[in-house]
Amino acid sequence: MFSFKVDNQIGIELLQQQHKEELFKLVDNNREHLRKWLLWVDKRKSAQDFEPIISIWINNYANNNGFDAGIRYNGKLVGMIGLHYIDWKNKATSIGYFLSEEAQGNGIITKSVSSLVNYLFKELDLNRIEIQVAVNNLKSITIPRRLGFVQEGIKRDGQWLYDHYEDLITFSLLKNEWEKSEWINLK
Repeated sequence: MFSFKVDNQIGIELLQQQHKEELFKLVDNNREHLRKWLLWVDKRKSAQDFEPIISIWINNYANNNGFDAGIRYNGKLVGMIGLHYIDWKNKATSIGYFLSEEAQGNGIITKSVSSLVNYLFKELDLNRIEIQVAVNNLKSITIPRRLGFVQEGIKRDGQWLYDHYEDLITFSLLKNEWEKSEWINLK
């Protein structure tokens, strides 16, 4: 199964059914924090609610069509990172992520996204990576900016979030830009 070490404290691993309780606890403990930006949070009311989703994640990985993986910090599940879909014809994908409130401020997402970008360009030979972020999610916006992604535009009313629409900023990074980047060797 997919896993790799980002650094001595951070690891990324494909989640399995045996992780559903741990994942539910992460989401449940961060429900209000995550609910601000993720529509699916209210739909996950028990560990069993993750069973079909984890099966989909495993199938996506097995079919070489993206993945959703847990982020561990000092062995503890603190968030998730994943590829929504891989467009093999155009060698493109998009990255999504979330982190528990208590784990913020440690560079976990920046390092995780950077390592994943390195993997996608080096190992999978992709050409384009996108990240979409709600315009009001200021902490999340700093990640693609910090890593040299280019802001392409704003998708107005791009996401329905419970009772309102959120505009989404689309950021992208191309392989040739990454090759010139200072982040290429970040571990």
